[in-house]
Amino acid sequence: MARPHKPKPVRIPQGLPDRETLLNYIREHGETDKAAMARAFGLKGGDRRALRMMLTELEEDGTLSRRSRRGFAETGALPEVGVVNVAERDPDGDLLVRLAKGEDAPLVPLAPGGDVSGPAPGLGDRLLVRFVRLESGDFEARLIKRLGQSAHRVLGVVRKARREVRVEPVDRRSKDTLVLSAPGDLRDGDLVLAQVEGSASRYGPKRGKLLEVVGREDEPRAASLIAIHAHGIPTGFSQAAEAEAEEAQPPTLAGREDLREVPLITIDPADARDHDDAVYAEPDTDEKNPGGWIVWVAIADVAAYVTPGSALDREARDKGNSVYFPDRVEPMLPERLSNGLCSLREGENRATMAVRMVFGADGRKRSHRFVRGLMRSAAKLSYEQAQAAIDGAPDDKAGPLLEPVLKPLWAAYAVLKKGRDARSPLAIESLERKIVIDEQGQVVSITPRTSLEAHRLIEEFMIQANVAAAETLEQKKIPLIYRVHDAPSQEKIFALVDFLATLGMPWTKGEAPRTERFNRLLEETHDTPHAEIVNEVVLRTQMQAHYSTENIGHYGLNLAKYAHFTSPIRRYADLIVHRALVTALDLGKDGLSERDIAQMKGTAEQITGAERRAMAAERDATDRYVAAFLSDRVGAEFEGKITGVTRFGLFVRLKETGADGLVPVSSLGGEYFVHDDRAHALVGERTGARWPLGMSVQVRLREATPITGGLLFDMLSEPAPPDRSAPRPRLGVRARGDRRPGGEFRGPPRGKPGGAKLRGGGAGRTPKSKGKKKPRR
Repeated sequence: MARPHKPKPVRIPQGLPDRETLLNYIREHGETDKAAMARAFGLKGGDRRALRMMLTELEEDGTLSRRSRRGFAETGALPEVGVVNVAERDPDGDLLVRLAKGEDAPLVPLAPGGDVSGPAPGLGDRLLVRFVRLESGDFEARLIKRLGQSAHRVLGVVRKARREVRVEPVDRRSKDTLVLSAPGDLRDGDLVLAQVEGSASRYGPKRGKLLEVVGREDEPRAASLIAIHAHGIPTGFSQAAEAEAEEAQPPTLAGREDLREVPLITIDPADARDHDDAVYAEPDTDEKNPGGWIVWVAIADVAAYVTPGSALDREARDKGNSVYFPDRVEPMLPERLSNGLCSLREGENRATMAVRMVFGADGRKRSHRFVRGLMRSAAKLSYEQAQAAIDGAPDDKAGPLLEPVLKPLWAAYAVLKKGRDARSPLAIESLERKIVIDEQGQVVSITPRTSLEAHRLIEEFMIQANVAAAETLEQKKIPLIYRVHDAPSQEKIFALVDFLATLGMPWTKGEAPRTERFNRLLEETHDTPHAEIVNEVVLRTQMQAHYSTENIGHYGLNLAKYAHFTSPIRRYADLIVHRALVTALDLGKDGLSERDIAQMKGTAEQITGAERRAMAAERDATDRYVAAFLSDRVGAEFEGKITGVTRFGLFVRLKETGADGLVPVSSLGGEYFVHDDRAHALVGERTGARWPLGMSVQVRLREATPITGGLLFDMLSEPAPPDRSAPRPRLGVRARGDRRPGGEFRGPPRGKPGGAKLRGGGAGRTPKSKGKKKPRR
């Protein structure tokens, strides 16, 4: 790909500048000093003294101000990048920041997104931001990263004592308990936001002040409430956005292709409330394509309702995506659209952006065509209904659709699967749990999610539609946001090779990490005791998929071009791709705006951050619900498998629920243990006894803490015997085990074994409301 053309620098006139020329130079550079200005204008001797006098006059009359000992900036001006303090909130609750240098700097709104891997910024935080001028002429600050721990907030639970009120953090990684200086009328168990005031005393906790009462720890749905606040998930919609959604009207045929006679159907989770994709397939009658198939994928035309620059558009971009918790959904769009006009409801006219794809008998796509149409869903089926019908047990709803619709869909999928198998995308299996919550908000069961062929059919159809969108936009030379996924780093491959060596599985370090090589490894170990742990380690070897305006391909799917097109109700990336198609194919006047194009790189960064924020919040809420479910089973024994090995203990995943918890190293026996990071094992320094990754174990639940999502286990199994053939462990961390109970589990560091899984990819659409979750590709 050709590198973008760099504009030539503007030539600065030489000689002593006049007042306006000097001010223009300072405005352009944001902040600069006398030496830099003298060099830029080529000043020497007396001209340098004249420049110094001019700067003094501008400073005295308030036009310029000093941002550092020698640096000057226009009073109230903003640099391109600067350090700011979060100063206050506006009436809508949005954060306002001010440059840390100088009190003359204006308050600037902090845009959502950016570095959102941890808790959202709060009052008093210090941040590094990029200032961006908007089309309106106003500025907004975009977060680059947080700086230090100054004046940070704590989300925690109130614990009242006789003489003080404490706030215990809900973040299991935090050990900072606060004492509230002015607790007010609080109750034990209140969920609150507090701000640290000063530093801790030598012998006591830090002091803090109350910012907000969020809820109660004993509320049935406290887990998702905590996750929303802890990760700064935007909630609700402004009155302007709600008003725009209410004003939306049902679609008409004007300017659209009539697809109402095409028997498109939706196949979704049984409890899904929104339906943004429908499918249909039929044999290709073209004599030049024997054995070929035509596949239709119709997607809700969200771009017709969410137009560039509207309140709906601004808030959808800020949210980035819908966020799915076991008990609720925080949608990207208001319900009037997400569950109404943009949901492809059975028997109702709906606006659609559809793609007609033609496949050969070998499963390769031969051509495709996008249309903006009007459709009417012929039926709404669940995955289970569709699968049961194909398996010979249709119900009253699926029965009439079996011959005309379902069997052709499965026949087309059998052809597409040939192309998929030839492409050999990564075949990693991802463990997912289904948490069932009753009307009172209590967890009643946790079961593994089943994977049906119906899921894989829809996934492959969506992937092909996404590929078609990327190919069309590249061909038309229209800017777009790609979904990209890089190949594993050399460091990760070397770590994988070291681990496989401990299992006696060869992998040459110089061997290229092709997807088919990973798949062969997974296939070779599929029916062995190592299957689950090899799958887990291969998953951790992968990089994270993300959004980018630069195409590097999608490694996990083994595709050269890939974009997200199929879920515009719940992903802003897909909405941008829809607008790009409208522009590329001249399908209307609601395509990409100039602002969409100008800020596309920033949008890609924003929605990548929002996606990772959502993943962290969803994971934390799930952990808390699992801990709540197990809290009345303390003392019970469980079968599990070691899924993480660290210097401070072992992470064990329970077979029954898929829950993860810690066995502290202090409970593993009376000797020192060396963390052998090459073999992923804790090794007894005296006996050589081993606790390796993947070992099946029996554990007893010692603690379950719903408010943090932490589980603590005691080990009941004996360690594996020494491996005499293994090389001596590399110098590791020695940890003492002595069977004494440890403190509460605070959780693994993020990105370490046993912590957050690295998601290498996923299907063409995100999970439905309360429905089957899929990895994000």
